[in-house]
Amino acid sequence: MALTPAQSNSSATVSSGEVTTLLGRGSEFEGKLSFEGTVRVDGKLSGEIFTDDVLIIGEGAEVSAEISVGAIIIEGTVHGNIHAKRSVEIHTPARVRGNISTPSLSIDKGVIFDGQCQMEANGAAAAKARASGSTISEAAAD
Repeated sequence: MALTPAQSNSSATVSSGEVTTLLGRGSEFEGKLSFEGTVRVDGKLSGEIFTDDVLIIGEGAEVSAEISVGAIIIEGTVHGNIHAKRSVEIHTPARVRGNISTPSLSIDKGVIFDGQCQMEANGAAAAKARASGSTISEAAAD
């Protein structure tokens, strides 16, 4: 299944720009996804996701993937590890099950997060922390 450009009347925007591609409700994608720009997922996606840009997981979306992005905004359900170079934002009613690695993390009250979080300024700090076994574990309940 190919992703199609978002409709011009889409009002979803983030600080880095307009949504350029949309995987809408009722659609399913399985495989490796790499992209430039901002992609919003409102359907089901499983596999791997790679970008240096922004991924938005909309409310009602179900994503089961290993995710490596520049920034991610989550309102739906994610199962899998997340590595974000810039930031991770998790908004209610999101559910995240997996480990997060990012220099900037924001979690709203009411979000469910089941995993470990590694916050580092760069990759070297993450490798050093893994070698020493230090991690931060965080969980929030409704």
